[in-house]
Amino acid sequence: MRIVCASANPDKVAEIAALLEGAVDLAPRPADVPDVVEDADTLEGNARLKAVAICDATGEPAVADDTGLFVDALGGAPGVWTARFAGEGATYAENCAKLLASLDAVAERSASFRTVVLVRWPSGSEVVVEGVCPGRIATALRPGRGFGYDPLFIPDEGDGRAFSEMTAEEKNAISHRGRAFAALLDALRG
Repeated sequence: MRIVCASANPDKVAEIAALLEGAVDLAPRPADVPDVVEDADTLEGNARLKAVAICDATGEPAVADDTGLFVDALGGAPGVWTARFAGEGATYAENCAKLLASLDAVAERSASFRTVVLVRWPSGSEVVVEGVCPGRIATALRPGRGFGYDPLFIPDEGDGRAFSEMTAEEKNAISHRGRAFAALLDALRG
C-alpha cells in the first residue's frame, strides 16, 4: 500500500519510515504542496488538516500525525502548541529553553507525550489511532541524539535516560509515536 507522508519535517519522516517497517510504501510529501496551517485546537484536528490537504493535492491516501507534550504542572501546556511553544518558527532549542524556564523551581515534573496518527483516503474514509507515553521532564538538557523535546523527556517505562540518550530502536519501542504507528499498522492489517 502506498501512502503519502504529510510531514515536511525530515526528522519526523525518517522516524515514521522506520516505524512503518516497510509495511507501507511511504511516499514523500510533494515539494510543491504548501505548508498546512495547523490551527485546530486538538491533535486529531491538526493531523486531519494535514492529511486532507495532502490527500486532496495528490489524489492518494495520506498519513499525518500531530504530537503534543502535556506537562501536568503547566495545566497540560504546551499541548497542541508543542512545536510552537516558544513562538512561531521556534527552534527545538528555543522550545526546550522555554519549557525549562516555565518549570524552574517546580518539583513535580510529570508529563506525557501523545501522538495522533490519521490516514485519509480519497474516498473520505479515515483511520485514526493514538499513542501515549507517560514520563517526566528533566531539570536540564540531556546529551545525545533525537529532536524536539527528546533531551528533556524521561519516559516512565525507561531506565532513567531521556529519549535523546536512547538508540532509535529503544525510543521507538516505548515512545508515543512508536505506539501510535504500531496501532496504525494493526489497523491497516485488520
